[in-house]
Amino acid sequence: MTDLIDKARPEPLPDPEPAGGWTGALRRRIFQTLPPEQLLPDTQPSYVASWIYVFGVLSLTGFLTVVATGTVLALKGAAWWHVSGTGHFVNSLHLWSVELFMTFMSAHLIAKFFMAAWRGKRALTWITGVLALGTSAFTALTGYLIQQNFDSQWVATQAKDGLNSIGVGAYFNTMDFGQMLIWHVALLPLVVSVIVAIHILQVRRQGVVPPLALRDTAGTPQAVPEEVEA
Repeated sequence: MTDLIDKARPEPLPDPEPAGGWTGALRRRIFQTLPPEQLLPDTQPSYVASWIYVFGVLSLTGFLTVVATGTVLALKGAAWWHVSGTGHFVNSLHLWSVELFMTFMSAHLIAKFFMAAWRGKRALTWITGVLALGTSAFTALTGYLIQQNFDSQWVATQAKDGLNSIGVGAYFNTMDFGQMLIWHVALLPLVVSVIVAIHILQVRRQGVVPPLALRDTAGTPQAVPEEVEA
């Protein structure tokens, strides 16, 4: 079944003007690894119309909303939402977009687990998806720690005890507001963005994972239909 899917993909276009130097080699490698028709396809297999494939797009939408609202909060200052109605509204959008992002990504991960999404040389796609969820959860923790209210103080003290118990409290101090602000605003969002970008590129490169093959009453596997739709 995977062979049929691979054969259905268009062959990458050859480089019309081979050039020397590292720039030419890099260009050829990029076009061979990820040709434009795979990066921006205009057709998809018919099985992508199933609702099970929606959670990935919803996760990406939630992530972009998190980044947009978080950027506004970072530019206005960590305490802006305490003294401004608009700031409180933006902070609420940021909070609920994080909640939806984590929910959709968890549903996406669970669905792909039961679909065995690592099939067909998609191990890196699966690994980057798991890393994105774990890194996002850690980023959310630092977000709770910079709220500058009683909730953040409570979370900080409880997290500090837990981190001290495993010997890393001296390197990641949840009671240090400045350190947590840098982790949440500058460092961890960059890491998550890179992982998400690699994940999306892997999906484009390897294609969307097909559903598991159906079996007839005799137990014989049946191929997944390969019709495509615009």
